[in-house]
Amino acid sequence: MPPEMVAALRQIAGDEDTSVDVVIRGAIKRDLYRRTRAKSARRADEQLVAPLRALLADDLAYANGWDDLQARLSRKGYELREAGGGLALHDTAGARLCKGSDLGYSYTRLMRRFGAPFPGHSHRYLYTKQLDEQRARLVR
Repeated sequence: MPPEMVAALRQIAGDEDTSVDVVIRGAIKRDLYRRTRAKSARRADEQLVAPLRALLADDLAYANGWDDLQARLSRKGYELREAGGGLALHDTAGARLCKGSDLGYSYTRLMRRFGAPFPGHSHRYLYTKQLDEQRARLVR
């Protein structure tokens, strides 16, 4: 190890009234815990998404509101549900298929188009934030 690192470890060990090896073991333990507990990105399979994107393109493009969009999707066996700060497409059995943005329509884009947040979405502040950004662009 570089001398600066050894000196820093000795300083930490002294501050914590322990040995350098205990500090190193603790750092390794925390890093291993972080790596094994990290959430993996939920990326949809492009072989699944591409046909869905084609199947639902007109519904996503021509719906005139959230209720209309949900009705259109429902007729084809799908629905949008809240997923974190956005939306996810689910089938009628409840299986999550992909994010709305994977289909080319982010939650922000749909909120902007429909002029309202997704009904019941817990991240309603995203709509207010979007309105504030639109106002700021108009003022410039």
